[in-house]
Amino acid sequence: MAILSDLFSPLYELFPTSRHGKERATLLVYTLMSIIIHFTSARTSNLLRTLQTLFELDVGQRRFYTFMGSPKLPWERLWETVWRIIPNPLTDGRLLIALDDFINPKTGRKIFACSHVFDHAAKLNQAKYPWAQNVVSIGLLKLIKDRWSCLPLAFLFYHMRKDIEAGKVQIDGRSPAFRTKLEQAVEMLCQVASAFCATDLLVVTDSWFGNDGLFKPMRQAIGKRFHLLSRLRVNITLYALPPDPNAKKGRGRRKKYGHKLGTAESLAAGFKDQAQPYLVDLYGKVRQVMAYDQVFMLKTLKCSVRVVWVYRKNQWVALFTTDLTLSVEQIITWYGARWKIESGYKELKQDIGSADSQTRNPHAVTNHLHFCMMAATLTWIFADQLENKPKRRHAVAGRRHFAFSDVRRSFTELAMSQNFDRVFPIPRKARQNSLLSALLRMVA
Repeated sequence: MAILSDLFSPLYELFPTSRHGKERATLLVYTLMSIIIHFTSARTSNLLRTLQTLFELDVGQRRFYTFMGSPKLPWERLWETVWRIIPNPLTDGRLLIALDDFINPKTGRKIFACSHVFDHAAKLNQAKYPWAQNVVSIGLLKLIKDRWSCLPLAFLFYHMRKDIEAGKVQIDGRSPAFRTKLEQAVEMLCQVASAFCATDLLVVTDSWFGNDGLFKPMRQAIGKRFHLLSRLRVNITLYALPPDPNAKKGRGRRKKYGHKLGTAESLAAGFKDQAQPYLVDLYGKVRQVMAYDQVFMLKTLKCSVRVVWVYRKNQWVALFTTDLTLSVEQIITWYGARWKIESGYKELKQDIGSADSQTRNPHAVTNHLHFCMMAATLTWIFADQLENKPKRRHAVAGRRHFAFSDVRRSFTELAMSQNFDRVFPIPRKARQNSLLSALLRMVA
């Protein structure tokens, strides 16, 4: 019970002590509980059914739907509170932030933030331009019980310029200003940087975000605390380091770049014979990889970067980082951990069930995704605070770590085995429903 109290008490205490404030705080806590427990998907109607049947909360349909669509929920303060209760968020003295975007396919018209978005991962039998929401999000990469996890930190809906100019996007009767995905990413990262003052941020992202459009404004905003770790495009030209600045200066200004050495693709073939073996923790296993690293100048970022070529048979991939203090093992391991943001999207959309949401109103859509992402983050914080690792229920060949569903099952068992309403009281008479307890044990 102490773990659950530590999780939800800071959120509960953010609301005023008035009757209305405590009612909203109670709804917030028990809605998050309803999403986390292994009972049903996160549709708003299912959440209401869980509150009324499982927790016996005295709330009507109109009141709950008004709460879920409220524009006054203090999400900014709630998220800052969640960030601060994350235990040991740093990895080797820095925050590892994963950055990416995902699409959330929907059916039906007049759904907020929906448009025909290009899906680069669409299969042959899928539409390349599905009707979906496009979401830019960031998450904290963190080792929890010896496995990498991604804790959602923030998100923003991306709206295409043509939809905004056509008046198809309306929030409270107004069209929002257009912002690129990079501008949205900068806004979210600056919020995290302000919450973790004097802490270095290392953003791990793919090659689409890993460019000067993100690097330059972030360096202007928080200075040299910001660093990038990304994949290098094969056609990027690399340059040698500039001459020694202490050397005797000739005519003209000093050179900022050394000689042009070639593209990442052309240099990969020449460095393959010089690659060295490294042992790295990659995708849940300790693996031996062949890699070669060297420091170059990159004109696209206008700074020096460490480039690591990783070789496997006839294939290779080039990674780069602006943090020259990182070792080859750290670069490979942390970029491999970036995949956890992709698996986090699956946990969010399928395990928690945010993709099943049928809300259409802008505030209801935004609140629902806030609830789902915050529930996912609280679930991982709960796993980190457990004394022992959750037991994996379904054994899978080659996987030795527990799954997200195993953490939710442990959460459900703890929450249902104790009187949770003693910490966060609700206006009803406590009553143990043995039939519901049995059903919960079955679905868990």
